[in-house]
Amino acid sequence: MEVLSHHDVTILLAGLGVLLATARLLGEIARRFQLPAVFGEILAGILLGPTVLGTLAPNVNALLFPRSGGGALLLDGITTLAIVLFLLVAGMEADISTVWRQGRAVATVGLAGIMFPFAIGFGVAWYLPETLGREAGATPMIFALFIATALSISALPVIARTLMDLDLYRSDLGMMIVAAAVFNDLIGWIIFAVILGLMGVAGSDAFSIGATIGLTLLFTLMMLTVVRWSIHRILPWIQAHASWPGGQLGFTLSVALLGAAFTEWIGVHAIFGSFLVGVAMGDTPHCRERIRGVIDQFVSFFFAPLFFASIGLKVNFIEHFDPLLVAVVLVVACLGKVLGCSLGGHMAGLSSRESWAIGFGMNARGAMEIILGLLALRFGLISEPLFVALVIMAIVTSLISGPAMQSILRLKRPRRFINFLPSRCMVRLAAHDRDQAVIEMVRALGSVDGIATEAIIEAVQARERLMATGLGYGVAVPNARLKGLSQPVIVMGLSMSGIDFNAPDGKTAQFILLILTPEDDSGVQVEILADIARTFRRREFRQAVLNVSSMTEFLALVKSTGDG
Repeated sequence: MEVLSHHDVTILLAGLGVLLATARLLGEIARRFQLPAVFGEILAGILLGPTVLGTLAPNVNALLFPRSGGGALLLDGITTLAIVLFLLVAGMEADISTVWRQGRAVATVGLAGIMFPFAIGFGVAWYLPETLGREAGATPMIFALFIATALSISALPVIARTLMDLDLYRSDLGMMIVAAAVFNDLIGWIIFAVILGLMGVAGSDAFSIGATIGLTLLFTLMMLTVVRWSIHRILPWIQAHASWPGGQLGFTLSVALLGAAFTEWIGVHAIFGSFLVGVAMGDTPHCRERIRGVIDQFVSFFFAPLFFASIGLKVNFIEHFDPLLVAVVLVVACLGKVLGCSLGGHMAGLSSRESWAIGFGMNARGAMEIILGLLALRFGLISEPLFVALVIMAIVTSLISGPAMQSILRLKRPRRFINFLPSRCMVRLAAHDRDQAVIEMVRALGSVDGIATEAIIEAVQARERLMATGLGYGVAVPNARLKGLSQPVIVMGLSMSGIDFNAPDGKTAQFILLILTPEDDSGVQVEILADIARTFRRREFRQAVLNVSSMTEFLALVKSTGDG
């Protein structure tokens, strides 16, 4: 049996340690400057790879990150595992139920958001292949399909993180963007899986191209139906009889690896299998936000930084930087995605501002385009300058997404939630579940603008069933947009024991703010949600709120903190 030598083990561990430490450090620095962590992680690889360290100290670079030998193969295996697990996490963010519930509007935005950039990308790649850097041996049709797909897929994890940073994730607009991105990415990844099958790149000689495509579509159907149903039945048994979180964590990772192995075997890359397992796993209500957080942390703090840092080890970003190619890729990518999604938003009946916000929100590419580009580079489909251009495009679109949405939605001077709190509407809740809490708060408010209390209760509970409204850190924001309401109204409820609103951090909500807004003004809902999240984020403030005895004391507390 072949084993790694003492030297190989030493170099492998040292290289991994340096790579992980640098990636985590630069990732944290990037976050401090309000940048995606992936930006710092890729920069770490650029610094340690041939671009910087390979130029300044080539012997050190070759020693830490050899291009051949057992250590190099093992490092490649670790990064492959990392990308498989990262796509599992991305898939778990894709809530299929949300897509179905949103209905026609999501389908309209999602289809426009993939068809428009797909058509533009395909046209440019087909008629100007040399401009985009097609490799000499690449098939023109497959190259054009790849470019079209790479420019069509959004980066769901980046989009979700951007919405969370803007405190928009639980809003109606945020839910629309997430659902459309899920729909968009499912179609995009299926197309890319078919492209890989056409290329015959996965190394499987057991199946013809037609069989590979057929098995891919069958696997997708089975994962979204039979396997999804089976997971829904199995998870409660695991949660009841296995240790937490080890039981569910082990089950999830095992199924992901088996799914990845299957798609690799049939001739499609392993990442597609793990992505669909994540979709099936994340769509069951038994996969709660808490376990998603455990899996996300398990992957995000070790495997993901290693993978994104390893990207910088593969290419010299200075030597292969082509300004014209970068500009073309960036313009084509942004033009197709922003215009396509904005057009879909208009067709779905959204306002002009909301439509443009959706366009820029879904324009974030991030990790997904980088992963696609890396696979295409590995299989000889694209040149190194085009890969560099795709990485830069992914980073730039991720960076401009949040500021563009913030500017379009005019979030810099938000309306304060305290301006819509009636003096009598602070409720000490006796309820122990979310439905009863909503009933208590609505009845304390009474009818508003002639809207009966039962109609308000029904609207809020229907919205709650659509997507849970727990923000985390003990705060929940059940809400509804009501026809005939003249201005926003907020009711504040306090629960000493806490009520489960399925928050991302798994904590029960002690501060429940019921938000009612006019049906034709989604902007005020977005501003109120952002203001609540910002105000209640401080632990000292939340502790002080539990001791107030009236609305007057609460308002005084808010203003005394400097936020009023």
